[in-house]
Amino acid sequence: MPENKNADKSSQDSGPADKKADRLPKIFVLDTNVLVHNADALRSFNDNEVVIPFDVIEELDGFKKGMDEAGRNARRVIRMLDKLRRRGNLRDGVVNKESGGKVRVSFECRDASCIDLADKADNRIIATAWTLMQKDGRKVVFVSKDINARIKADSLGINTVDFEKQTVNFDELYTGWKEIMVGGEDVDRFFADRKFPVSDELYPYQGVVLVDKADPKHTALGMYIRPEKTVVPLRTQDATVFGISARNREQSFAIEFLMDDRIRLVTLIGQAGTGKTLLALACGLEKIMHEKRYETMLVSRPIMPLGRDIGFLPGSKEEKLENWMQPIFDNLEFILKLGSPKSEPERRIDMLIERGSIVLEALTYIRGRSISDRYVIVDEAQNLTPHEVKTIISRAGEGTKLVLTGDPYQIDNPYLDSSSNGLTYVAERMKGQDLFAHITLTKSERSVLASLAAELL
Repeated sequence: MPENKNADKSSQDSGPADKKADRLPKIFVLDTNVLVHNADALRSFNDNEVVIPFDVIEELDGFKKGMDEAGRNARRVIRMLDKLRRRGNLRDGVVNKESGGKVRVSFECRDASCIDLADKADNRIIATAWTLMQKDGRKVVFVSKDINARIKADSLGINTVDFEKQTVNFDELYTGWKEIMVGGEDVDRFFADRKFPVSDELYPYQGVVLVDKADPKHTALGMYIRPEKTVVPLRTQDATVFGISARNREQSFAIEFLMDDRIRLVTLIGQAGTGKTLLALACGLEKIMHEKRYETMLVSRPIMPLGRDIGFLPGSKEEKLENWMQPIFDNLEFILKLGSPKSEPERRIDMLIERGSIVLEALTYIRGRSISDRYVIVDEAQNLTPHEVKTIISRAGEGTKLVLTGDPYQIDNPYLDSSSNGLTYVAERMKGQDLFAHITLTKSERSVLASLAAELL
């Protein structure tokens, strides 16, 4: 298993006095949030020692009853620790055969008095790292997804890092399209021949803008087809999809990817007003109602503000979902009103739901299913962990197309950010795959006010 980024990062600032310690296996003290975020963290530090403070075990016990991803991860970690326990003594440490390192449960610090902080679980976990740092000659690293815990630990002089497995560099995230500077005659030839061979190795279905070097306004939009190493024109560039047409080049690429049946997974990233959800819904309606390509459009969103549980609202599952799915209804009403201004969009939506053409579902109920011949949209996917997104994608059966949309700048999950959420992780890791396409939308088209707010606020 390759070494975790955290292990590399912790030794970058070592001085001469630390050289001996750097040659020894490091001690990684894991916070509870690391394990409920990713159960595989327990075996992600190679031949180093992973220390689990006793308070972490207590907190995992509180998480284990949950039916969300945190609960599932807590139960998985507990089972892994129990398996290690049967092979040895966790207090002394047991070698994890998968990583080669040792895992042990720590009793080094019974209270937080040693660091002169209030005696509570978070501080006792930090105090464990501090105590080990004082008495052990090895490098001690505190790993936490909690920003405040990292600040407190760092202020005590403890080497502190975020858990960086399954993260991407958001500033260098794959945008899904590229400009290629060519001669004016090449742009004209592209329109005439309907193809343009390129020597550069691009990603499958990557959007391409051919730009005339002499006249930058003289451009052509296309999509790269890898087997032929050729850029071909967008088939939907001037099309109206269920009353919606593209307002900029990025939306043109998005519609092309959403309407191309060869592409089974599409990720759309953009700030508020860029049209990601609207385009996904419009193309979905086109596919199920006009082209009859899919049986059903299934739309889902993570239920973050309600703790991923819709049980706190009164009524049936559908009535509970109606409150959380209101942004989806707003977009559907807008699309249906465009297609037929005199119709009653609310009534048409109700009819589509009654017929099963549109299904609104909580992500809670997708786990364990096999979803075939569906056009699936997961909105607000930036609030999902990489493991949750993997679980969703693995539900796609034969003939299903999956669309993930979201805004990495608006994340409600306290342990995710623009670099570690499932949406950006998928966009970066799936590039280069023949069934995948991605586009980053940057221009707000909702209104002048919305565009101004996205830019300035």
